[in-house]
Amino acid sequence: MNYIPTMALRAALATLFSLMSCLALAAESIRLATTTSTYNSGLLGHLLSAYGENHTLEVQVISVGTGKALRMAQNGDVDLVMTHAPAAEAAFIDQGFGIEAHSVMYNDFILVGPKADPANVHGSHTVIEGLQRIAQVNSKFISRGDDSGTHKKELQLWQHLGASPTFSGYLESGRGMGHSLQMASELGAYTMTDRGTWLALKQKLHLQLVLESDPRLLNPYKVILVNPARHVHVKVDEARSFAQWLVNPEGQAAIGSFRINGEPLFVPAAE
Repeated sequence: MNYIPTMALRAALATLFSLMSCLALAAESIRLATTTSTYNSGLLGHLLSAYGENHTLEVQVISVGTGKALRMAQNGDVDLVMTHAPAAEAAFIDQGFGIEAHSVMYNDFILVGPKADPANVHGSHTVIEGLQRIAQVNSKFISRGDDSGTHKKELQLWQHLGASPTFSGYLESGRGMGHSLQMASELGAYTMTDRGTWLALKQKLHLQLVLESDPRLLNPYKVILVNPARHVHVKVDEARSFAQWLVNPEGQAAIGSFRINGEPLFVPAAE
């Protein structure tokens, strides 16, 4: 009778167990592409900590601008997205790349700028008037310029003035919200930011809030699954489980309880 040498058998079993472990880990994790605002504000860390108390599914977060997040989903590189650009999200779904969109929460955008407020934005009645004052006196304005939800919203607002901004003080960072706020602080410039990232970082910045509460600045977030009919490898059941947690009472309570210095950053908005 022939026997497999003990060392060879152990090696084969070790390889088999390793492969089984890898497969098990792969089945227990999903990839979420989401905006830099949810990451920079600290919300994602808060939510995943709450989720992990009663769930073993690992959520691997990829923090990018909304445009890039939706492109990653379109290519099947992630299992779901959480973004804040309604028009881009609608196109993503209409083209068959996304399914089961759910409203999750909202916050708002604000304008911040140098404490001297050289454009007197603080005296504006609307965000459109505020942007017009910045352009008229050629103050520095930092745009993210990165196809994020914040960037898309900012460009929509400039269009109310008739065209894209062309004044020489208009600069693009090409970076996320945190870096853009730092750049505005260093240059004494204005910028538009989501309130969450502002509250998380404002103590480190030489900026002040100069305009808020315009209805045009509402900032809603949705979670959307990648369509498995387009990408059969996506983990739609696992992604659906996490998305459902976000919109159920437990997830909504976790969103509502997230605060910085006592201030809520996001308002739960599940339908």
